[in-house]
Amino acid sequence: MILVTGGTGLVGSHLLFKLISNNENVRATYRREKTLKRVKHVFTYFSDDAENLFNKIEWIEADINDIPKLQNAFKGITYVYHCAAFVSFEPDKYKTLRKINIKGTANIVNLCISNKISKLCYVSSIAAIGHHNNPEKLIDEETAWNPEEDNSVYAITKYGAELEVWRGTQEGLDAVIVNPGIILGAGYWNGGSSGNLFKQIYKGMRYYVNGITGYIDVWDVVNAMHQLMESDIKNESFVLVSESLSFKTFQTKTANALHVKPPTIEAKSWLLKIAWRLDWLQHKFFGKRRNLSKQTAKSAVSITKYDNSKLKNALEFQFKSIDTSIKEITELFLKDLKQ
Repeated sequence: MILVTGGTGLVGSHLLFKLISNNENVRATYRREKTLKRVKHVFTYFSDDAENLFNKIEWIEADINDIPKLQNAFKGITYVYHCAAFVSFEPDKYKTLRKINIKGTANIVNLCISNKISKLCYVSSIAAIGHHNNPEKLIDEETAWNPEEDNSVYAITKYGAELEVWRGTQEGLDAVIVNPGIILGAGYWNGGSSGNLFKQIYKGMRYYVNGITGYIDVWDVVNAMHQLMESDIKNESFVLVSESLSFKTFQTKTANALHVKPPTIEAKSWLLKIAWRLDWLQHKFFGKRRNLSKQTAKSAVSITKYDNSKLKNALEFQFKSIDTSIKEITELFLKDLKQ
């Protein structure tokens, strides 16, 4: 049997659909019952038999820091996909990020070892990979992480979680790590997922930034994870990026697909420096949630380009174009909008 942690998230829900469609026996964890309806909704995008497919999943309520419940979730499990995580770039959420991303991953690794799990796949992030001083030099799996850099709190905890997985491999656990870029997928139009980007662009965005980063379709993430788990590959990490695009390019392509006006005003570096300081002041004096940190403001104008050749060579993997991804996702967004 296969265990999927974080089954109600963007990656988890799409992964569950693939596994169930392949007639795999699957158990998945969730923290809040109300989030299960999002998984059902994702299933309706791809099947007329969504309810029946959903009911084939063995769901178990379990927080990844609740050891007794996790122990029950691991009974009879052979393979584990660890998708559960907390995504936030708010500096004041650092303790929560550490608890979920690092401590929670350590719990999963420990249970994998004690239950003699055949293989673990951990969903990390390109945020946990280092960067080059030369922005034109491609970033790959060997690019060293620099702890002295002004890294975001999210990046720090995802890197820390990776260390727990590598520690597990030293204790006999077979594992693979995937480092996806910005994951594009449908069904999660609110909150911290990329779906909110589509929603915000549809509502109208005046400003754009010229920073460059990596993007990937959620199905490419799921297919890469599944193929890696089915392969003999172990104790390796893989950058999952289909294309490196500027934020402006992505915003413009998405706006055009949504038939709305693209952003026209560039948010220059100096403007972002003012914005994150004002954001900090509003948080400090009025208790408002952080929307823009120093690190996210910096990344918005940074040029980071990624090398995806390791996965291509290892699996002869073909990535979906971001144009195709945007087209498919915007169609589902507009369909949901009408309902």
